[in-house]
Order: sequence, then C-alpha cells, then structure tokens
Amino acid sequence: MDNLVLYILLIFGISLGLTMLALVDIVKKDFGSPATKVLWHFIALIPLVGWLIYLIFGFRKGRKKTFTA
Repeated sequence: MDNLVLYILLIFGISLGLTMLALVDIVKKDFGSPATKVLWHFIALIPLVGWLIYLIFGFRKGRKKTFTA
C-alpha cells in the first residue's frame, strides 16, 4: 500500500513539474493574441495531461519573443 502512495505522488510530482515548464514556456512565447495565450494557459493547467496537450499541439505555434535593447 505504501508503494502505491509513493507511485501516485511521483506521478503527480512529475506532472506538476512538467506543467510548470509548459507555463513558463507559454509566458516566454508570443502567440499572436492575448486570448490565444490565455487559452494555452488554461489548457496547460488541465490536471495530468494539460502539459502533454500543449507539447503536442501548442509548443510550435508560439514564437520566442525577441528583446531589443
């Protein structure tokens, strides 16, 4: 029973980490409109699979912002 709890916590921990990476990537990219960016934020926040949906469908849609000094 204890191993089952550890496995579940491990899965949720990995999923949380990947969700955070997806959210950071969304913040760093320009998707053309704020509404699209907000939509990708909500999709990435879907528990356990949101980061995977973003990785498959949204990762290449955004462009990295270029900073000019």
